[in-house]
Amino acid sequence: MSVVIKVEHISKSYIIRHQGQSGYIALRDVIADKVKDAFHKTRNLVTNKPVVKIAAKEEFWSLDDVSFEVNQSDRIGIIGRNGAGKSTLLKILSRITEPTLGRFSTKGRIASLLEVGTGFHPELTGRENIFLNGAVLGMHRAEIKKKFDEIVDFSEVEKFLDTPVKRYSSGMYVRLAFAVAAYLESEILVVDEVLAVGDLQFQKKCLGKMQDVSQSEGRTVLFVSHNMGTINQLCNKGILLKSGKITDMGTTAEIVRRYMKTGSVNGQIDRSSVSGTLVPYITFSEISINGLSSNEISVSPSAEIRVELKGICNQDMEYFRNGITILKDGIKLFSAHNNPEPQPIKKGKFHSEFFIPKYVLRPGDYSISIFGHDNGNNRKGTEWIYGNEVLTFTILEEWDTINDFHNEGIFNLPVIP
Repeated sequence: MSVVIKVEHISKSYIIRHQGQSGYIALRDVIADKVKDAFHKTRNLVTNKPVVKIAAKEEFWSLDDVSFEVNQSDRIGIIGRNGAGKSTLLKILSRITEPTLGRFSTKGRIASLLEVGTGFHPELTGRENIFLNGAVLGMHRAEIKKKFDEIVDFSEVEKFLDTPVKRYSSGMYVRLAFAVAAYLESEILVVDEVLAVGDLQFQKKCLGKMQDVSQSEGRTVLFVSHNMGTINQLCNKGILLKSGKITDMGTTAEIVRRYMKTGSVNGQIDRSSVSGTLVPYITFSEISINGLSSNEISVSPSAEIRVELKGICNQDMEYFRNGITILKDGIKLFSAHNNPEPQPIKKGKFHSEFFIPKYVLRPGDYSISIFGHDNGNNRKGTEWIYGNEVLTFTILEEWDTINDFHNEGIFNLPVIP
């Protein structure tokens, strides 16, 4: 297989400005900042606190020394937590932005679908944007006309083809944009999380098309998604990014499994994996299964599963309840709460237990997400805290499982003569 993408020591830095700096600063803002600064310095001197000067700007490296190669017809899943550098990498490969350091080379045309509406002019109609997009990809008008009917048929927006795309919904945008990217004959297809906007039926249709263009047409696909089930279904290789660095590369199953183990270390929950509006008030600290908190937990199918979740409430709350969600390959199977309804919770430590009956889960790898919420009695609606796939475990494949089922009476059904 020939190499179609070669990335060599790519790094990308951005400048983060602090202290409210922007392109336009009014005189009143300058005066207000000076007064605040003088007040804080005086207060610190009176209270004997050290005077800390915050830098006006900071250099942030979104990507740091990234290198890899992609072969023709590979389907690469790029995964990692928010802020890991996935979208930045795709923008560099699509030549939307330039790397600060390093270089990369590609063979063939690249069709990108990074954000809703990328490459479309809002004032032009869907019909006009198909030709515009094709021209951007370097295709002749005759080539675009040849594929035009297939694009329209796949996108299912024929009724609105002569309507300006600024009036399209986000779902219609994605339908047409993906159809253009998939059918105009580029050698490399780059797709970000944008497919999540479409409905489930169209997502399946897009995944099938990407598999088809890769296997039958030899085209290369780079795909970013937080849905591990989709990554497993589509991709044959994976790249794991963390804080702008590649931490692992390999088969999709291996990379997804390692990614799913990054939410906790020996039962200690990584705070960076938890988000939501209740983060200032609730801290999830530990999680274990049947008293085990290692990174490799195996459970017999004949054993009941007890999940224990520990945390700290940082202030009294009128309403709160937490729960867990069991997932397989990124797909949610079921959830469980610690209480039927949100209850008052006092400041301090708390812990909850959840039980999964034996024989409910088939042999395989599973993950656990954690969550908590109030009862939504406020103007903002329900407040949440959520930790995605913070712990993984394996249900073992046992030869004597059938005997266990018989012993439990599960297979002891009456025989119909």
